[in-house]
Amino acid sequence: MNDTSKSISFDHVSIERGGATIISDVSVALPDQRVGIIGRNGSGKSTLVRSLNGLLPISAGSLVVHGVSSGEGAKKLARVTGFVFQNPDHQLIFPTALEELSFGLRQLGVGKADAKAQGLALLKEHGIAELAERPVHELSEGQKQLICILAVLIMEPKLVVLDEPFSSLDLRTRAALRRKLEKLDQQIIFVSHELDALSDYDKVLWIEDGRVKQLGAPVDVLAAYEEHELSGAHLHFEGVARA
Repeated sequence: MNDTSKSISFDHVSIERGGATIISDVSVALPDQRVGIIGRNGSGKSTLVRSLNGLLPISAGSLVVHGVSSGEGAKKLARVTGFVFQNPDHQLIFPTALEELSFGLRQLGVGKADAKAQGLALLKEHGIAELAERPVHELSEGQKQLICILAVLIMEPKLVVLDEPFSSLDLRTRAALRRKLEKLDQQIIFVSHELDALSDYDKVLWIEDGRVKQLGAPVDVLAAYEEHELSGAHLHFEGVARA
């Protein structure tokens, strides 16, 4: 039996947005350390993962994230779940990196001096102490995204969700950030269109039209998804050619 204090469980979960059902009757358990999520644009991937930290409430069913039920409220879900968005500019709200890292700790009741010291220590640990007082708008996209990840990690969540965080980054920066993610102790949920990035994950979850299409080993799910998408593209272009 899965330890619900260290895993994610969706039980007949549905999620509505703007009167439309985006996620429909999803039941799946995710106890693995690293889980990738794939699916076409509009399939419901982002909607599903945004329920994990209470950004989007579920409309039906039940959700448990590392021992915290959705019924306990968004604030408790957010305490165990850190979320990294696709665009770092949507996440960074303070003028400097150090202020960004200190803010979360201040929200937890840590004193100003201690929060600053812990923030600086984390920057030093990752070899970017020189960015502490730099204005965030002067940072590269990769540096901004790393600051977003560190701002999440400093809160010590049990789960880290990354929703296509590398889409605007160059290959070298993506590789560097992936290496950092591989060293994390937290459970990782990684939403991505880059199938190769998920090839060594423990499991991959395929979402199609708001439902679970397949869950399994990357070698199986990624191959099935790629075949499905390529066959669909072939039929689409055949139809365009005949038209």
